[in-house]
Amino acid sequence: MNSDGKIGARMLRLREGQNVSREELSNRSGLDVDFIRAIEEEDIYPSLGPLLKISRALGLRLGTFLDDQFSQDPLIVRTGERKEELSMPKGKGKPVALKFHSLGRGKKDRHMEPFFIEILPEPAEDKKPSSHEGEEFIVVISGEVELHYGREISILKPGDSAYYNSLVPHYVSCLGPKAEIYAVLYIPE
Repeated sequence: MNSDGKIGARMLRLREGQNVSREELSNRSGLDVDFIRAIEEEDIYPSLGPLLKISRALGLRLGTFLDDQFSQDPLIVRTGERKEELSMPKGKGKPVALKFHSLGRGKKDRHMEPFFIEILPEPAEDKKPSSHEGEEFIVVISGEVELHYGREISILKPGDSAYYNSLVPHYVSCLGPKAEIYAVLYIPE
């Protein structure tokens, strides 16, 4: 079972706190009950698309799965103080591909989800596009990033940025041993 710091444990706590069964969450989100169970019990990490569906189905913002704390404006996150909030392996027993560091952690009334993300190499068969409501903006800090957007593939280098509609199937991966990006996700309510 997950520790309380992981997405599955938080999702379980939030779902049960609202007296929502897995079946009801499945109906609300359009996700399979077994997939929801795997997230809660087996350390299976969903991509942002399913996580967004779950947060919407529970009436929560996406960031709720990352933090429980609240702060005052302005929210300042010092480089040395930011913590890895979420790691996304591409399945049970697979290596971590993305390490998310929330830059909005604790800001309850936020409308954007800002992240510093470490992108690690992964096998080609694990690179699957996802889509969800909203928009994304990324800036490459180090390494090279391959952005799959619809049928188009773009290579981004340090200093390059991309701003795109998240409804179009997309995928971000690194070329080489590692890449780092800043990303801001806007998800309409």
